[in-house]
Amino acid sequence: MSAQAPAEPAALPLLFLCRHGQTDWNAQGRIQGQRDIPLNDTGRAQAARNGATLREILGDAVREFDFIASPLGRTMETMRILRRNAGLPEEGFSTDARLKELHFGEWQGFTLAEMEKREPGAVAARNRDKWNYLPAGAQAESYGLLARRVRPVFERLKRPTILVAHGGITRAFLHLHAGVPQADAAHADILQDRVLRWQDGTAVWV
Repeated sequence: MSAQAPAEPAALPLLFLCRHGQTDWNAQGRIQGQRDIPLNDTGRAQAARNGATLREILGDAVREFDFIASPLGRTMETMRILRRNAGLPEEGFSTDARLKELHFGEWQGFTLAEMEKREPGAVAARNRDKWNYLPAGAQAESYGLLARRVRPVFERLKRPTILVAHGGITRAFLHLHAGVPQADAAHADILQDRVLRWQDGTAVWV
């Protein structure tokens, strides 16, 4: 995947965006949102792969990067495994609550098939405008609201950064900085065994 940035957003430093590794809920197609589900063995192997890839790409320069993670358990575990496999101590990263995954409200914990039984027509309605769809629930967010929440995190980056977060965060980034239309960003497949590199206005999976 490769995407060119629009002219409007401010220039960002070299950035590597990594989604957390797989959890059992991912494997089951169960919506996690901000529910704190741990990595499974596949997810730990994915995190190790991504750390080794960063070490291969960056060499000793990896030590010069800032490291930021979502504070959810699966992202912090991914970060620790990634750092270890990049040749760094497991600790030595900061967290930012604005990097938490999209809150899916009452959908959290259910598969899409289960939600369709609970709310007939809701899945189709979400698919028609996934970026702006707001699930039921007091804390629920749309991707548009998520993008507003996370935008300041990206805009304040000043140094080369490795950031571990969630699929929703990467989708927001693709729209905000890589010029991906809202509908395409909302439906983008965000990989767990690859890292998205943002450099000189271009996003590429590595």
